[in-house]
Amino acid sequence: MLDIFVRSIFIDNMIFAYFLGMCSYLAVSKNVKTAFGLGVAVCFVLAITLPINYLIDKYLLQAGALQWLSSQLADIDLSFLSLIVFIAVIAAIVQLLEMVIERFSSKLYYALGIFLPLIAVNCAILGGSLFMQEKNFPTVGHSLVYALGSGIGWLLAIVAFAAIRERIRYSNIPKPLQGNGIAYITTGLMGLGFMAFLGI
Repeated sequence: MLDIFVRSIFIDNMIFAYFLGMCSYLAVSKNVKTAFGLGVAVCFVLAITLPINYLIDKYLLQAGALQWLSSQLADIDLSFLSLIVFIAVIAAIVQLLEMVIERFSSKLYYALGIFLPLIAVNCAILGGSLFMQEKNFPTVGHSLVYALGSGIGWLLAIVAFAAIRERIRYSNIPKPLQGNGIAYITTGLMGLGFMAFLGI
């Protein structure tokens, strides 16, 4: 399980290996505090939704998964519903998270703004569930470890990028590269840096 955890943080990083979740990554990374809050929210959503989606996939959606209910249902394959079901689970958990953050940290709630409900359509969250399905983990524990690693990897990426953007703000950047231009270049360079972890 340790190799799944380390690999999902550094090698199969959602941002730098697959470029998933880039919209919120670029928009919310203007300061470290807000980026950290969103990163923790993404970790939380991944840690809850991946094990739930694993159990739903294993015991309801896969071919022959309904055999535990009745031997007559052994031939049923509901895997075509996986995308819809995964999205529904993610949306429900994000709605719950939004209510919790609004209740206990209104400052973070207003700092994240529209990007908090957008976690529901953050492709890193759905990507985690689809990759979990593709990797065919043997237990729910493996999916939880993968979720935590993927969330920490996303958190690490956005916080590091926010810290760099805070420093870049005081740098003398050529006018055509200011704003998103330097952000894309920095992300690309960070992705190249993370590729060094392929040797692990």
